[in-house]
Amino acid sequence: MSDPNRYVSPLASRNASDAMQAVWSPQRKFSTWRRLWLALAEAEKELGIHITQEQVDQIAQHLDDIDFSRAAEHEARLRHDVMAHVHTLGDVAPLAKPILHLGATSCYVTDNADILLLRDALKIVAGKLARVIDLLGTFASTFRGLSTLGFTHYQPAQPTTVGKRATLWAYDYVLALEEIEHRLATLRLRGVKGTTGTQASFLSLFNGDHDKVLKLEALVAQKLGFDPRNVYAVTGQTYPRLLDAQVVASLGTAACAVSKTCNDIRLLANRKEIEEPFEAEQIGSSAMAYKRNPMRCERATGLARFVISTIQSPYMTASTQWLERTLDDSANRRLALPEPFLAIDGCLDIVANVASGLVVYEHTVRANLAAELPFMATEELLMAAVQRGHDRQAVHEVIRKHSQAAAQRVKEQGEPNDLLDRLENEQAFRGVDLKSVLDPSRYVGRAPEQVDAFIKDVVEPIRKKYRDELGKPVELRV
Repeated sequence: MSDPNRYVSPLASRNASDAMQAVWSPQRKFSTWRRLWLALAEAEKELGIHITQEQVDQIAQHLDDIDFSRAAEHEARLRHDVMAHVHTLGDVAPLAKPILHLGATSCYVTDNADILLLRDALKIVAGKLARVIDLLGTFASTFRGLSTLGFTHYQPAQPTTVGKRATLWAYDYVLALEEIEHRLATLRLRGVKGTTGTQASFLSLFNGDHDKVLKLEALVAQKLGFDPRNVYAVTGQTYPRLLDAQVVASLGTAACAVSKTCNDIRLLANRKEIEEPFEAEQIGSSAMAYKRNPMRCERATGLARFVISTIQSPYMTASTQWLERTLDDSANRRLALPEPFLAIDGCLDIVANVASGLVVYEHTVRANLAAELPFMATEELLMAAVQRGHDRQAVHEVIRKHSQAAAQRVKEQGEPNDLLDRLENEQAFRGVDLKSVLDPSRYVGRAPEQVDAFIKDVVEPIRKKYRDELGKPVELRV
């Protein structure tokens, strides 16, 4: 903590990784601006504008050595952040100063840079989603056949397996990854559009040569690693602010996946079936020393809620941009773009940490299922009695009355479920092997096979595509 009297965002101090913080750092932002000025100068020179190689070289020599103190002095005087950095670069590249930012408006650097930063940040999110999918896939495979009580309405329902439930978590991340990949695949540069998007300044610069204006934009796109076709066809002064809304909404999809997973784990921890990792000296409660609170899942859920809440702001900004542009987007976007990225980055690191160390208490899982299994078996018992010639409606009534009585005994007296003992004395079930119906594997359907197919058809292709990301260590500071 460098200065305890100044606020530091917990997204930076406690949650987001160094890699994601670097994307949204002043260094990355302003060095990207310089690369944009370099690309513009190079392209203009190649198309015949009088720019010397020495001028281009001076820009190239100073892409990263930014004097932030000097830039702050310029901005205090000029009250304009882009021009402050034009002058800061001009101070160390004096030969290039006369041609810096030639024909451009501020949004040439600010908007194109933001798109480049969005691209880098989305790639990090994609890699971390893939890592979570991989880890949950491994967990699902390990417990593909462990029968467990299913729930609908958070009430006992037909059994599933621990592994199958984990595929539900993993598939949410798969859908989120598809969203992020779509954003990356459709990401476009603002391009070289001029002050209100008409390219008037560049048309003047090239003495009315429309073809050269088009070539300039294509050249700049190529120098920035974009296909020239992936440039917005038309813009005002800024790129369409709907892009920001679409990107943050995609992050919200990932946040929903995080919240669902972590809430489920918290519920299962209460049932003593599954717990997140708990370290040897970790303290669960300052007062209740016995506690093993699911603090990682709770923290991830809280951060996910924040990400989901940020979706509204970019949509509001996009819907209130006047005509060719209004500046009320600027201050908002300084928060609305980095913050959800930093938060989802922290979420995904936490979930990866949890998924890599989930603890399953198999005996408790089996005991909890066994307590409810007699109720789950009643449909099969009904069929067995009917096959022996008994009236289906009469047998249904017998099962209903005994089920209600057994449930009442469990709830009011805290006694074990004695439904099968009650049915054993009924004429309809004489000769039926009541004990055999307690085999949980009879009630999980194709759950184990569904896990296998999911791993093969869904998880493995993602593992192959993102193999370089999967071995990276999980950062978790607190």
